[in-house]
Amino acid sequence: MARILVIEDDAQVRAMLRQMLERAGYEVVEAPDGRAGVRLYRQEKADLIITDLIMPEKEGIETITELRRDFPDVKIIAISGGGRIAPEVYLRMARSLRALRTFAKPIERKEIIETVQELLHNEE
Repeated sequence: MARILVIEDDAQVRAMLRQMLERAGYEVVEAPDGRAGVRLYRQEKADLIITDLIMPEKEGIETITELRRDFPDVKIIAISGGGRIAPEVYLRMARSLRALRTFAKPIERKEIIETVQELLHNEE
């Protein structure tokens, strides 16, 4: 069973992602911010990371930068509802840091599950 790390500060969004991914047959580990997410990933690798971009402690761009530096092959999906600027700006920054896919919130269940399946299947 593939393991997915969800890094998201909004507990409702985190719970929604967990439920969607578990129903699709994945093991899900959660972190409320980038700092906790990086720590969890270092303790036990995940096959894929889904990270929000606007979070307290360590935001998503910093999280992606650190993970890419230390684990160049990590598979990352970035999500954002925006902040002071439109989500597209944050998502473009995430793509420039080699996030494999990006999604603006709200996230469509079918689209995220298909993307997760595609990214994990390409691993084989």
